[in-house]
This record gives sequence, structure tokens and C-alpha cells, in this order.
Amino acid sequence: MIHEEMPIDKSSVIPIYYQLFKSFEEQIRRGDLKPGESLPTENDIATRYEISRMTVRRAISELVSAGMVYAQQGRGTFVATPKLDNIVFELNDFNEEIKKRGLNYKTTLLEAKIIRADENLRAKFQITEEHKRFLFFRTVLSAESERLSYEVKYTIYSKSKPILESELKDPSLPGLIAAHTEYVPVSSKKVLQVAACTEEEALILGIAPQAPVFLIEQTIFDTELRPVGWSKAVYRGDRYKLTSYDGWYKKD
Repeated sequence: MIHEEMPIDKSSVIPIYYQLFKSFEEQIRRGDLKPGESLPTENDIATRYEISRMTVRRAISELVSAGMVYAQQGRGTFVATPKLDNIVFELNDFNEEIKKRGLNYKTTLLEAKIIRADENLRAKFQITEEHKRFLFFRTVLSAESERLSYEVKYTIYSKSKPILESELKDPSLPGLIAAHTEYVPVSSKKVLQVAACTEEEALILGIAPQAPVFLIEQTIFDTELRPVGWSKAVYRGDRYKLTSYDGWYKKD
């Protein structure tokens, strides 16, 4: 069942899948969609909004990554129950924060290439094949020409999926996996820590070496709990803040 939702503006520069993600996020935050309640099928959502199933799939992947829904193979997608025994921290969404401040923002693709798996990657993805290839890319998020975040991402490479540079600029790792691999991202693990930036990160972000940063490592898993994506993001400590909620529901 779809409750009162945000409208989808197909003429907007904001991607449709992201608008759909924010619509469902708001329904969950308000409590319109409650823990255990199922989301409509991909077909139903696509028909309602007159959009492609791939777009719907990317939006749901974002919800999975945020821990707000979970997928059960053969049954559907359900609203997750908040884990009240854990403190959940989130970095405020970059695009939303920048828009609220009236600033111009952009994502810059620094590098994208196909690489062969080394020992470190094989360990992260729990694979043994030495011939396995990965898509590797690096991006920088900026506002008013000031670089605020630097991220590197890896996904298992699939020759059958076309890769467009414009789509690589999308900062969403689950979205990339959904669009460019045969895997279905259904769960995500994020590890947050405070760190001192490396010389390379300092050079890219234009800050002093060893400056404090937020470091987030994310692993995406498929339906069989196999790692299918990994990323490391560095956020400037002087430009971001952490917010904690004890459940999905919040007031603005």
C-alpha cells in the first residue's frame, strides 16, 4: 500500500529514483509505513508513477542501504524495525544539506577503470578467483567549488552491463550495483570511525595532512549475504555533523 507520498517531478534535475527513495523514507519516518509492513511490488510502483522497474529497484536499494527496509527472497520487501538497543548515527544527506543552504553542488568523477582483483579485494569480497575483475572509481563531492567528501568504490564487474560515465557520478553504491551488475543488493553494513586524513586525501580535499575526518566503510551484500560492493568515504570533519535517532520516526 502506498500512502500519501511526495510527487515525482520528472523534469527535475534530481534523479527520479532518488525522489522515490525520499518519498518512501518520509512515509516511514511519519509512521505511515510501519515496521513489518510490506512495500508494493516493483511492478505496482512502476505502474503508479509511470517509471521503469530499474528506477524502482534503485530506490529500494537505497532504502535497504539506509537500513529502513529489508528484502526476503520470494516474499517481497518489508519495513525494518528500528534497533532501539543501538545508537544509529547518520551523516546528513549531502545534496539535501547543500540545497537547504542554497549552495551549488556537484559530483566529480576523478577516475574509473576495470581492475583485476588483488589479495586485499579478494579478502573483502570473500572470493578466491584471481581472474575476477572489479569496477573501481573515485569521486569527489563539492559545494561552491569547495571539496567536502572523497570516496572510492568497488563493485564486481559484469561485462553484460553497459557503463555510462554519467551514471558513475551517482554517489550511490547500491544504485551502481543494481544498475550495472546481476546482483540484487539487499543489505548493507557501515562502519564509522574518526580518523586523520592521509596525504593523498588531504591533497584531494584541500585540507592539512592529518586533519580529522569521518571515515565510513560500507559493504553491500546480495540475497545470499555475499559481498558485492565496498566503498570508503572520507568526510571533512569541519563540514559534517552526526545526528542520532532512536527510531525511524522523527519531527522536523
